[in-house]
Amino acid sequence: MSKNLNASVAVLLPCYNEEVTIGKVVRDFKTALPSADIYVYDNNSTDRTAEIAAGEGAIVRKEPRQGKGNVIRAMFEDIDADVYVMADGDDTYPADAAPAMVDKVLEGYDMVIGDRLSSTYFQENKRPFHNFGNRLVRGSINGLFHASVTDIMTGYRAFSFTFVKTYPVLSRGFEVETEMTIHSLNNNLRLYEMPIQYRDRPEGSVSKLDTVGDGIKVMGTIFRMIREYKPLPFFGGIGCVLGVLGVVLCGTVTVDFWNTGMVARFPTLIGAVMLVIAGLLLFVTGVVLDVMAKNDRKAFIVETNSFAMLRRR
Repeated sequence: MSKNLNASVAVLLPCYNEEVTIGKVVRDFKTALPSADIYVYDNNSTDRTAEIAAGEGAIVRKEPRQGKGNVIRAMFEDIDADVYVMADGDDTYPADAAPAMVDKVLEGYDMVIGDRLSSTYFQENKRPFHNFGNRLVRGSINGLFHASVTDIMTGYRAFSFTFVKTYPVLSRGFEVETEMTIHSLNNNLRLYEMPIQYRDRPEGSVSKLDTVGDGIKVMGTIFRMIREYKPLPFFGGIGCVLGVLGVVLCGTVTVDFWNTGMVARFPTLIGAVMLVIAGLLLFVTGVVLDVMAKNDRKAFIVETNSFAMLRRR
């Protein structure tokens, strides 16, 4: 059990049609964290998920907006605790790792990440496209933010009160975990990765993930957040490509003019000049948005400091 026995802990379990596993998950977390409140948010299940969870002693609430991101948004808004532990209701994450995650939050970390990929994930997960997607997302985000996070998309995490109450949940679906990680890296929050023993769903439990559809949403989230959080590399990179292309085309027209004394390709010249102008405009746009993004990060720090001070009072 956690070292700080006075800290309140909330276990958050977003669920959609998990009647096969939810009872065991609630029991496991009650054993691992006896003093914690177990919250099961039922996201329009058509089976007995809510009934079984309530029978095991969980606090059951309904969230009518479909999608995991919507459920987490409701949880973060409704529930107050010193430490939050978020897991899935499919019995793929070990509850016995939760006390150690809680301790790390109480030590001062903003978010503790349950790292599946350093242990058994690639052996247990039988879906090769999921494995490929995890590697692709991890490489993209770590490269852009100069980070070394191993498991970007894990659903097993622990949070501090300040993180939960200052994190804006924008995603509606399974891409919310990716959004959490990017938000934390962008704002230089205190992260800790803890390897956990992942296990695949038991027989009879069906995954709600759409490999292609949700993969596209995750990549869309990465694209959107790179555009918002790293506007200078995003717009500046595109601007540089267009500018270089325009300069090269201008160079070919200049060479023709040097040799013949005539401009024979006016459409090429006009197009090249437009590319150079577009490149310059995109670069300037990136610079302006980068200043705005830095100001947003400053405002976030001030906001979280003020929030933490009010919390202590």
